[in-house]
Amino acid sequence: MQVDLNSDMGEGFGPYRLCDDAAMMDVVTSANIACGFHAGDPDTMVRMVRLARERGVDVGAHPGLPDRQGFGRRELPFGPDELRQQMLYQLGALTAIAKAEGVTVSHLSFHAAMGNMVNRDPALAAAMMQAIRMVDGDLIVFATAGSVIEGAAIEAGLKTLTLFLADRAYDAKGALVPRGQPGALVKDEASVRARVRQFLLHGTVTAIDGTVIPMRARSILVHSDTPGSLELARTVRSEIEAAGGTVTPVSKLLR
Repeated sequence: MQVDLNSDMGEGFGPYRLCDDAAMMDVVTSANIACGFHAGDPDTMVRMVRLARERGVDVGAHPGLPDRQGFGRRELPFGPDELRQQMLYQLGALTAIAKAEGVTVSHLSFHAAMGNMVNRDPALAAAMMQAIRMVDGDLIVFATAGSVIEGAAIEAGLKTLTLFLADRAYDAKGALVPRGQPGALVKDEASVRARVRQFLLHGTVTAIDGTVIPMRARSILVHSDTPGSLELARTVRSEIEAAGGTVTPVSKLLR
């Protein structure tokens, strides 16, 4: 059993840092790097790429809406072409930085509100995937199983990697419980450990209402801005290894 362990990282800017990115790089196998809109800046992006290179961690683009104050979690009234331009701008920035550091960008994972907007609009998702393919047809798109994004990526001829979010609650239909609702964020170690163990051994997760639902995924995500994220990521990794699995970067998982 090979499982990717990924995290959204580099989500500070200037002197401000959200978590211990260097320590997190010792735990994860794939890093989704903020590209300067919802968080991040050129210096942070270069630092993250260098850390990933040193530790053998895959580098991915993590584009979001241009909304630092809202951390990219507020939906803003951008049109489809504006969103496409914003995504390309961020992917292009990270691609150039990575190339200058001798690193290849392996994947793309949408951040928060941008991902939500793309995931409920098949036409927008198709346009986004076509744009990604034109930039780099080898890019792997991170998505939840059965989502609009996954379907659009496959239709565009792109590889996908399905995600299980260890620190977010699901409803009975397999959708994420919106942030702000009670229980939406799973941040205690015991709960995360139990959820990951259930996923690894049974391929299921218990929804917020107690319903047991199937979970098709090959990568586990821990958000770096979740309180105690570093320890939670270590917990996830230990559960993968305890189950006889191997943490494996996305590029090696799908090659």
